[in-house]
Amino acid sequence: MAVSKDNPLALCRTFFFIPGADERALLAALDGDGDVLVQELEDFTPPARRPEARALAVDILQRWRACGRVSAVRINPFETCGHEDLAAVMAGRPQVVMMSKVERREQMIELDQLITELEGRHGIAAGSTLIVPNIETALGVVRAIEIAAASPRIKAMLVATEDMVADLGAGRSRAGTELYYPRSRFLLECAAAGVLAIDSPYTFADAQGAEADMQFARSIGYQAKGVVNPAHVAVANRYLTPADADAELARRQVAAFEAAAQGGNVRAEVDGLVVEVPSYLQALRLLERYEQLQARQALRR
Repeated sequence: MAVSKDNPLALCRTFFFIPGADERALLAALDGDGDVLVQELEDFTPPARRPEARALAVDILQRWRACGRVSAVRINPFETCGHEDLAAVMAGRPQVVMMSKVERREQMIELDQLITELEGRHGIAAGSTLIVPNIETALGVVRAIEIAAASPRIKAMLVATEDMVADLGAGRSRAGTELYYPRSRFLLECAAAGVLAIDSPYTFADAQGAEADMQFARSIGYQAKGVVNPAHVAVANRYLTPADADAELARRQVAAFEAAAQGGNVRAEVDGLVVEVPSYLQALRLLERYEQLQARQALRR
């Protein structure tokens, strides 16, 4: 099941995580091109600074939204201090609430219920706040479909890096081979559930590794990426935006197939590829994404 074009996160390529108590970094995030800016209240914010981060949330989220970015916040699980996080940040009207370490659908049902209460308290349109579960363990991956179905607010899910590696008991490498199967399995689960799959962040600093990581992600079908290094936002956006050459090829495939169909044929050939109904529809989707992203970039300039 492809991600619906009606999904409000369908065109969001990069989900950029910023330390929740670092006001300078939170404001500087607007200088980059991250599609979704995430105030991170979990691992990137020491427990002692979480009250400070919560106090910043309202102003930061409003500024991000006013600048045309999707404003998001990642809260801690309810088993720790997630209730305090959520109560504080909802006054800032985040468009997306992420929760870390999700393994059970019941976590999402509770989060949905509490968001509904807080939307009413703050005069926010009912149901407008989206939820993005962060899947960080093997158990979360194998339960991904049922987690995705726990709330109509869930339009995307993200798979983790470091916590997933730790849960698997694997070694961490720049090549990331230890995560190939979890990332592939997660993508499959999200496709089956009809939600946007957000790939795990590349957590090393080097540009070459970030490029290789994105090549793998794009080759298996990811259209969105978690990012923790500001220098990697542009890399991810480049791989997740159809290139002009891709759009031109798609146009030729569409034209060839439609011409063949008018002649009573069910396939056409373009550059050695047989274009049938599935590849024709994929070419149409690529063109639509290309045009929508081009239009959005024009508005940001």
